[in-house]
Amino acid sequence: MSAPQEDLDPQAAPSAETQTEGQNPTAAAGQPGEDLAALLAEAQQQVADYHDQLLRAHAEVENVRRRAQEDVSKARKFGTESFAESLIPVRDSLEAALAQENQTVEDWKAGVEATLRQLNTAFERNQMREIAPAPGDAFDPHRHQAISTVPSEHTQGAVAQTLQKGYLIADRVLRPALVMVSAGPAA
Repeated sequence: MSAPQEDLDPQAAPSAETQTEGQNPTAAAGQPGEDLAALLAEAQQQVADYHDQLLRAHAEVENVRRRAQEDVSKARKFGTESFAESLIPVRDSLEAALAQENQTVEDWKAGVEATLRQLNTAFERNQMREIAPAPGDAFDPHRHQAISTVPSEHTQGAVAQTLQKGYLIADRVLRPALVMVSAGPAA
C-alpha cells in the first residue's frame, strides 16, 4: 500500500511528524538567521579590535626600533665625549710647554712629567689600563702579540721582552702588547 501524498508546499508549516525532537518551530522560522547575524557582527567587531591592537603594537615596535637607533647613533657620536674632555688639559699643557721660550732641560722634563701625569689620570678616569708584561711573565695570546721567539734565561713560552705596551679599555683589548717570547735557554 502506498502512503498518502503529502503537500510539498514550502510555505506550509512542518507537520508534527517532520519535526525532530527538541526543535522549536519558531526558532526554525526566524531566529537562526538573526543569531548568525549577531555572531557575525560580534566576530567582525573582534577582528576590528584585533586589527587595531595589531596596528598599535606595530607602531610601538617601530617607535622602540627608531628610539634604539637614535640611542645607538648618539652613543657612537658622543661615546668619546668623556675621554675627549679628559684629554683637553693634556693638550693645553703640551701647547703651554711649546709656547715657553728659553726653557732648561729640567724645566722641559718637569713639564713633560706633569703632562704625562695628566694623561695617566685621563686614562684612569676612562678605565684605560696598560698591558706591560714583565720579562718572565706568562705569554697571554689574548693580551699579547708575539713578534718572534728568542733564546733567553726565561722558561719557554714566557715573555722575554716587551717591545711596546698594549692597552685595555675596561676589559677589552684596545691594542695588544708587542712581545718577544722566550724559546728557552740557549743550548
